[in-house]
Amino acid sequence: MSLRSLIATGTKLWLDSIDPDLVKKNHALGASGATSNPIIISDLIKTGRFDEEMIELFDDGNDDKEVAWLMTDSMVHDAQEVFFDVYNQTNGNNGYVSFELDPLLEDAANPLPHQERVKQYIELAKEWSRGHQNRMIKIPATAAGLDALEEVAAAGITINVTLIFSERQYKLARDAVWRGVQRSPNGLDKFKSVYSIFVSRVDVYTEKQVASLSPAAQGLVGIVNAKRLWQENQAFWADKKLPLQQEIIFASTGTKKPTDAPDKYVEALAGSDIQTNPPATNDAVEKLNKQYARKVDQMPPKAVLDEIDAKVDKQKMEDTLMQEGTAKFADPFKALLKLIAEKRAALSTAK
Repeated sequence: MSLRSLIATGTKLWLDSIDPDLVKKNHALGASGATSNPIIISDLIKTGRFDEEMIELFDDGNDDKEVAWLMTDSMVHDAQEVFFDVYNQTNGNNGYVSFELDPLLEDAANPLPHQERVKQYIELAKEWSRGHQNRMIKIPATAAGLDALEEVAAAGITINVTLIFSERQYKLARDAVWRGVQRSPNGLDKFKSVYSIFVSRVDVYTEKQVASLSPAAQGLVGIVNAKRLWQENQAFWADKKLPLQQEIIFASTGTKKPTDAPDKYVEALAGSDIQTNPPATNDAVEKLNKQYARKVDQMPPKAVLDEIDAKVDKQKMEDTLMQEGTAKFADPFKALLKLIAEKRAALSTAK
């Protein structure tokens, strides 16, 4: 009952993985899209299931970074194939798989000039979207990512703006995408954009940085933040008369505290737009066998909202979480490159 019940509330369920087995399993349970990142790619490579494919790439003379991107491209494409039926049935409103651009563009250890990063985001978005109908290109809401969005949207590319924690980031991203797409030669008929709001990471932040929040408010900031941005997104697009929905993705929906119910965020955000859930969260939700109801438009009491507004410095929260978020972007990709180098050595020895 659980996942089907969640979907019945109006939520589109996406999987935070492109593991071929999990994609098929969750598709059968009602999932209608997926997303990828370097950690997911690394975990799949570690299983050994892709060794033969990697040997071919090594033998063709690809370096470690080229192998990383060719493997990502192949795995994302395979997931796209599974969800292409959804894409067709919904005329492009659903059924996407997200492809994350080079996280090393945001590597603090090797900083690139701002304009060079902007240029590379635009070029990479064009490269990795070419020839794909149901692939979303993930661009982070960093300074360079935000500045690249208008040109990427003008090129008619379907965008998932990721790593959003604040109203400031959301508005800049949304406005840039909307400006860009109005210049696109493709027109607005197939225009689709999504904005990934990270939820549980906000509550991890307030536990550490805003310990003065009362028990009634602590642990609700991520949900309140996501719901407010959802409301703002609904209001902005309401009068645009577009064929496809421009949606919020509720990301980072896995609970971080053992004392929290595994479906804390899933339940609170049920009823609209997209939830990108980790496989373990979907498994836990399915086992709960609960009946879900729409809650995305229900807010906590005014006293809780007032306390959150009084005590949480939104700019400080964004700055801290973005610093952590970009590190979580770059570091896993470096780990992926290290893993590929180790695989190269191990597989050549095994020959």
